[in-house]
Amino acid sequence: MRSTAAGIAADVVRLLTVNGETVAVAESLTGGLVAAELTAVPGASKAFRGSVTAYATELKHRLLGVDDTLLARSGAVDPQVAAQMAAGVRKALGADWGIATTGVAGPDPQDGQPVGTVFVALAGPVGTDSGSAGGGKVESLRLNGDRAEIRMESVRSVLALLLKELASEQTGNERAQDTEQNGGF
Repeated sequence: MRSTAAGIAADVVRLLTVNGETVAVAESLTGGLVAAELTAVPGASKAFRGSVTAYATELKHRLLGVDDTLLARSGAVDPQVAAQMAAGVRKALGADWGIATTGVAGPDPQDGQPVGTVFVALAGPVGTDSGSAGGGKVESLRLNGDRAEIRMESVRSVLALLLKELASEQTGNERAQDTEQNGGF
């Protein structure tokens, strides 16, 4: 597997296309960069549904359905906010997968969180073996670098999170098909 954001995006689009699945993106600190990486891949229209760049906190509630009490209590830079953004964009745009980014790219701290605090999340089909109910997963990142570096590493990280999930789903499907072909359960 590749490690650049562009390479990971190409692998994500390829696996989504092979699986006949789609993705939608909810972005805050990355401001559309995740969507740009995905749509730069030839053939992305088969897998990419769309994106919501909810930079302003109230848009996370209004457009993505993030709980306003959670936003008031924790601010926008929170793992639950990331998870709700991913689930919200998945539902709003009718995709199989939703991915989300929220965090602090700098130059100043936000919501009591230091620069470099980032949460990336995915929400997938129910029954996805991702370690939590409803096919959701959140990763907490502590990134170093300037604003541009933090934003680009956030893009790479959320795409890598989805790629890892798609690759494990692919392996699971191949095992299931092999079992069926060999008469097992």
